[in-house]
Amino acid sequence: MAVAWAFLKRDLSLALSYRASFVLQFLGIFFSVATFYFLSQLFGDAVASQLEEYGGDYFAFVLLGLAFSGYMTLALSSFSQSIREGQMMGTLEIMLLSPTRFSTILLSSSIWSYLFTTLRVAVYLLVGTLVFGVSLGQANLLTALVILVLSIASFSGLGILSAAFILWLKKGDPIAWAFGGVSTLLAGVYYPISVLPDWLEPLSNFLPLTYALDGMRLAMLQGASLYEVRSDILALLGFTLVLTPLTLLLSRQALKRAKMDGSLAQY
Repeated sequence: MAVAWAFLKRDLSLALSYRASFVLQFLGIFFSVATFYFLSQLFGDAVASQLEEYGGDYFAFVLLGLAFSGYMTLALSSFSQSIREGQMMGTLEIMLLSPTRFSTILLSSSIWSYLFTTLRVAVYLLVGTLVFGVSLGQANLLTALVILVLSIASFSGLGILSAAFILWLKKGDPIAWAFGGVSTLLAGVYYPISVLPDWLEPLSNFLPLTYALDGMRLAMLQGASLYEVRSDILALLGFTLVLTPLTLLLSRQALKRAKMDGSLAQY
């Protein structure tokens, strides 16, 4: 806990030292939400029939996609970015020479990013509800919380793998590039996966973001219970149980190789 608190204080101080950037990010949320609101006014009725299970409102559908897909984007970048910054600032070797476990360093370095992303999600939902009239009154918060925790856990496995590639390749991360782009295309962030071609739609089943967004939309827009989203919960749990230990093992191997090569400080 002391290590986690130290990382949190450091990252919070850095974030607050760039106040203009801090404020502009929230202004960007308003413009992003407004853009999709007016797009939904233009063609939202055309896809309403394909969104019946989520309530038929395209703007509410895409609002949740924009808000909660940020957790996957964060997971794919936060761990590797922490390693990269440590390499460039010359602090990575020092941290790894301390008694602190590598997994603790990775997880602690992402705490502020997750807290800030949660704040961004709250702003997305507030702008959507207070300014543009999205109704979330029927949301099942317990189901949404369970989906959120499992989503973060499953996304983090991919993020740890991304960090392992940074230790190995130094620059260039195929995991973030591949999963980020493919998930945006196939996981239903901006449109339902039912609009995908028949040969492409099954590929979405291999992406944790697909189940995260499906479960979250059902919970927030339809008030679905834990039982009603059990398939999404089981899928996310499966991703977590497989990816987390596997990627931690791979990251340790990448770290061991970097130590043997003496390349921890290289970037």
